Amino acid sequence: MEKTELLSRMKQEGLVAVVRAENKEKGEKVIDAIVKGGINFIEITMTVPGAVDIIKELSEKYKDDKNIVIGAGTVLDTETARMVILAGAQFVVSPSLNPDTVKLCNRYRVPVMPGIMTVKEAVEALELGVDILKVFPGNAFGPSIISSFKGPLPQAQFMPTGGVSVDNVDKWFKAGVVAVGTGSNLTAGAKTGDYDAVTKMAEEFVSAVKKAREE
Repeated sequence: MEKTELLSRMKQEGLVAVVRAENKEKGEKVIDAIVKGGINFIEITMTVPGAVDIIKELSEKYKDDKNIVIGAGTVLDTETARMVILAGAQFVVSPSLNPDTVKLCNRYRVPVMPGIMTVKEAVEALELGVDILKVFPGNAFGPSIISSFKGPLPQAQFMPTGGVSVDNVDKWFKAGVVAVGTGSNLTAGAKTGDYDAVTKMAEEFVSAVKKAREE
């Protein structure tokens, strides 16, 4: 999928599932449950053991399903970025701003969303050509931080991750974000092996995002 099309779809759907798991087996079960619940953008973090292999396997598994988009998260450096891109990751997310990682992703026209916490970092990311800025950790600020960023940077597009829940997702969109990333609030059921709960929560998130955009 072309970069522009992927970014357009991400903004259209407005929801990225962040997957962290103890091991590869649980990670795959969580991902299957999330996809079943209707979330199409899956971010597999590099904290999951065997994450690169999971990305490779899932990219192959869903290669004929144009709805499912597999990406990589917690990418801290260029070496990891290149590995996940070669494994099939269609987008790259980082908790912080690493200029070299952004440049590498731009070189291969892979969307990259680095984490920012200040206006200074946001401006630096924009100057590097970043399309969507990841506000992280979102729970350290809350939705009000978006309007603060939007004051001096009305052209910027933001995606918060951390602390985004079904109960507050509407507040984030009302504040002006183009998408949200959600992890622990989405996958809590997996801790007890209740993957049906993960599917149900995914469905609730999809519904909540849709409702928030209609209001």
